Amino acid sequence: MSVDGGEVTEPGWEVDPDDDWGVAVIATVGRQLKLRREAVGMRAAEFGEAVGYGEDMVYKVEGGKRIPRQEYLSRADEVLCAGGLISATWEDVKRVRYPKKVRELAKLEGQAVEIGLYECNIIAGLLQTPEHARAVISAAQPPYSPDDVERMVTARLARQSVFERDPAPSIHFVLEEAPLRRPIGGTMAWRRQLERLLEVGRLHNVTLQVMPLKSEVHSGLDGRIEVLKFPDGTAVGRSDGAFNGRATSDPKQLRILELRYGTIRAQALSPGESLALIEQLLGET
Repeated sequence: MSVDGGEVTEPGWEVDPDDDWGVAVIATVGRQLKLRREAVGMRAAEFGEAVGYGEDMVYKVEGGKRIPRQEYLSRADEVLCAGGLISATWEDVKRVRYPKKVRELAKLEGQAVEIGLYECNIIAGLLQTPEHARAVISAAQPPYSPDDVERMVTARLARQSVFERDPAPSIHFVLEEAPLRRPIGGTMAWRRQLERLLEVGRLHNVTLQVMPLKSEVHSGLDGRIEVLKFPDGTAVGRSDGAFNGRATSDPKQLRILELRYGTIRAQALSPGESLALIEQLLGET
């Protein structure tokens, strides 16, 4: 969120036109805001000045083109004397503030009783610190806008609520050694990321392994693998190098992914050796 001359110019995120549910929710909230503003006789410019937002952004929010942040709704509630009714719309807005694909992934991870993930080029998103996530996302080419970067960082970090679930799911990670050695975001951000890996790797429901650079045999060269298992015995899996990268629940295809993932785990360092390696890298920073 940027400030220009005391005026906030970024009150929210752009709406994804392909997200039908998100479009409907934001359009409804925007319409309610407009009706309440007009009911008290305030012009858009006057309202924007009262809440600290530009007139153009007020029109975008009211027109369903912009996803408002929580503070925007809170300020609007106060200015329009809505008695909490506008603030309460945040419960709906916050469910659609992240991209559709991220919401769907977070939903699956939130339901899974077992999560298995092999990541080859980066540190898995579920393990990233805010600084590391921001540096990784900002490095994309062509670059994302600052607003989009913050939206994706927030969405990625929100998925990490999976570690707070009770009962806790069983989570297995296999990471490559090379990304652990890359000082993404600078030395301090790198140190905090390594410390985060050690913290999560010591949780009772988490197993963290590292595939060493010196490994002569490697079954994960085709790319990322993720397998999610659910309470009813069903599962969903995806791999960059299989089935065109699409998610699958076909038992035959899942067996192939589970075979690959199981082999990768067997080829990686043990959990104890992996944490020792991360501690060594931390000591070298």
